[in-house]
Amino acid sequence: MKYFAPSELIFNEDNSIFHLHLQPEQVADKVILVGDPGRVSLVASHFDQQECEVLNREFHTITGLYRGKRVTVLSTGIGCDNIDIVVNELDALVNIDFATRHIKPTHRTLDLVRIGTCGGLQSNTPVGTFICSQKSIGFDGLLNFYAGRNEVCDLAFEKAFTDHMNWLPQLAAPYVIDADPELLARINQDDMLDGVTISSSGFYGPQGRELRIPLADPEMNSKICSFAYEGYKITNYEMEGSAIAGLSRLLGHKAMTVTMVVANRVKLEVNTSYKNNIDILIQKVLDRI
Repeated sequence: MKYFAPSELIFNEDNSIFHLHLQPEQVADKVILVGDPGRVSLVASHFDQQECEVLNREFHTITGLYRGKRVTVLSTGIGCDNIDIVVNELDALVNIDFATRHIKPTHRTLDLVRIGTCGGLQSNTPVGTFICSQKSIGFDGLLNFYAGRNEVCDLAFEKAFTDHMNWLPQLAAPYVIDADPELLARINQDDMLDGVTISSSGFYGPQGRELRIPLADPEMNSKICSFAYEGYKITNYEMEGSAIAGLSRLLGHKAMTVTMVVANRVKLEVNTSYKNNIDILIQKVLDRI
């Protein structure tokens, strides 16, 4: 059996995992991921009982009970690089024996649902829309570092997209990954929109926002908005979902992302006072996870 050396799987002095500072018994099978550490307390305010709270850097975790379901809510911070830490360490917590540093004989599957905000890219994604990411397109390149990437990705979609975009060779190769279909159907009960979501590697240039630095491809967003493939159109931008879906697929977990549109890039509209509406989305996910 493979042994995970201390330099590769790092534990803290209290035997918690390195970044999340969690112990294996502190992770529920149902996990809600949020970007903002402050949003963890908002999610947990709906719990009937809280059993633990752990904070380290941008990683804030609370595990508790919601209507008889044990749920963990965890903040990831912004970006797919943080997701690489979060998903790998969550998997290690439930599928690696910390005493022996070997894989456990029985695989434990987690349900991972990201709740966040996004930018809409179509006329049917106005501010306030809830979008479930049926497919995620990773601009970050993270999944390209892992074996098995081609086996879990939609390669035909990737080719159609890169051909349409005339993809610049200096950019990371995009990957296209599906959400878990059962989890997607459970969370989206006809009050949300199934969409195709780009997970961007940044907020400004990588999402076609130009401030003082000119863009390498000024037409990027117009090409994204006009792309169509087998009935799919790209609906929104966010920054974490592709890595969550991709790593979860490789590790044998169920994952999906649901976001609320706070800016529509086509209509040039934005709503920064969205906290009450995001709480509605949180309660829907808690009821269905």
